[in-house]
Amino acid sequence: MNALQDCERALRAATPPDLLDVLRPILARCHDALDAVLLMADYGLGHLQPMTVPPHAAPALPVNGSGAGRAFGSQEPYAEGRDGGSVLHLPVTARGDRLGVLSVTFARPPGKDATAELLEIAGLLAHEVVVAERDTDLYVQARRLERLTLAAEMQWQLLPARSCVRPEFALGAQLEPAYDTFGDNFDWSASPEALTLSITNGMGDGIDAALLTSLGVGALRNARRAGLCLADQAALADQAVYGHHRGSQHLACLLLRFELATGRVEIIEAGSPTAFLLRDGAVRPLPFDAQLPLGMFDGTDYVPEALQVLPGDRLLFISDGVHEVPNAGGEMYGERGLARAVLATRLLPAADVPRAVLAALAEHRGSSQGDDDALVVCLDWFGTPA
Repeated sequence: MNALQDCERALRAATPPDLLDVLRPILARCHDALDAVLLMADYGLGHLQPMTVPPHAAPALPVNGSGAGRAFGSQEPYAEGRDGGSVLHLPVTARGDRLGVLSVTFARPPGKDATAELLEIAGLLAHEVVVAERDTDLYVQARRLERLTLAAEMQWQLLPARSCVRPEFALGAQLEPAYDTFGDNFDWSASPEALTLSITNGMGDGIDAALLTSLGVGALRNARRAGLCLADQAALADQAVYGHHRGSQHLACLLLRFELATGRVEIIEAGSPTAFLLRDGAVRPLPFDAQLPLGMFDGTDYVPEALQVLPGDRLLFISDGVHEVPNAGGEMYGERGLARAVLATRLLPAADVPRAVLAALAEHRGSSQGDDDALVVCLDWFGTPA
């Protein structure tokens, strides 16, 4: 009996809400599992919430200080004893996008081969969850510790996965406050030849900022999917925003296109976030040629500049909601604070860096609450595999 094949067939045949229900009997039959629970990572990436029927009454587990959180952070199976039995926590991850954890209970700890197969089953579940989210709200609802504002709902619907891993690069991003965002946004797309990354910030607050960002991101995607070059992508989005708002509102944007084979980067900085490069243990800011934000004037021409990234480089992109945050004494977080945070997180994988930087920002800010979005995007460049 092949548990992996049985799980794959059952998951593909299951209705979207029933993925875990079809998995449990196979795990019981093939691996003597007593129970299985799917824990979804919340929007803030600080908790893992059991996948139950809404409203979700089961308490969420903290990522820091729990066995499930340890598996989520390390992306490795983690076993712990519980009530005379054993619980094996398995990361539920699809192409580098960390969705949550599958916690499987046994009377006795499974062996090495069984653990390896269960890890593959958790990967199958992750891919099916991504597909199932198109047809049901259950998995999205399970990520919420509290209700999102309407602006935040709009922003999260725009966002891609918060992490991605490919042979050439690894990406991680996080946006705070997760349940009450305004206009910050990130987007990426990888083709066989290139990675295109955009970081945007629509002016204003609430719904107005979310609508402006949605217009800009939609225009950038439309131009990118039409095969336009980076300069034309910026120009089309600029015209879309200007045509709708006639210069009364504009969109700050950083556009980057990485050639996967060479590491050559094209960059258009249009009122963009701050960027840092970590190379050979040293951190330095990347000063780009400042160009006009999208939609400020009619018919703006955008000119890309070039950068060469090397294997081992780490790039961090920081919004003004991180860079320009004061502490109780009025001191800005600034380049010094960011450089310290970049160095302190240099051993973490890209997916963990944004949350760690935002935690350092919260410590700097103290008891005061931020009044702007805080966005961190981390890119590790590995280069083309030999």
